[in-house]
Amino acid sequence: MRVIAIDGPVGSGKSTVAKAVAGRLDLPYMESGAMYRVVALAAVRRGIDPSEPDALTALATEVDMQIGDRVTLDGEDVTDELRAPEVGRAVSAVAAVAGVRTELVRRQREWASERGGAVMEGRDIGSVVFPDAEVKVFLTASAGERARRRELDETADDLARRDRLDSTRAVSPLIVAQDAVVIDTTGRSVDDVVDQIVALLS
Repeated sequence: MRVIAIDGPVGSGKSTVAKAVAGRLDLPYMESGAMYRVVALAAVRRGIDPSEPDALTALATEVDMQIGDRVTLDGEDVTDELRAPEVGRAVSAVAAVAGVRTELVRRQREWASERGGAVMEGRDIGSVVFPDAEVKVFLTASAGERARRRELDETADDLARRDRLDSTRAVSPLIVAQDAVVIDTTGRSVDDVVDQIVALLS
């Protein structure tokens, strides 16, 4: 099973680059963060407090979600709701719950296995979800570049808060996998970064 793991913080270019790599290699693509946003959206809708780990774990195991070009929650297309501010505020807390991560890592592995491989992007793909991935990449970018890329969805303060939460959580924190190649995307074209990643496969 061919898995390309692309990790990095918010605004580093993960989604754009990962989609382009998937297209270049003719592999399925998954944004693992969409799963966490689905659970966060479900929690917001049901009034579940992000500080209730047992309730969030139960929610993660029972919701039906389909991840692809469009994302569904219990059969409803919620793609356009996943970037709502209230979801963004809740997702880091949801992602910090050990039970939620265990369930969603299981789903991510199952998703890739069913498709015979994938380009997977997130924050712990190379370190936790697929530690034996064929190639592991960790994308970075300057704070200013990341804020510019995310300005329609999140403020610089939002990015700093999520960085802090993602990097300091007890379970699967945002880290650079030991054998990952670190690539700074600041000021670089998508094709340039994709070329570098694809070259790692040869």
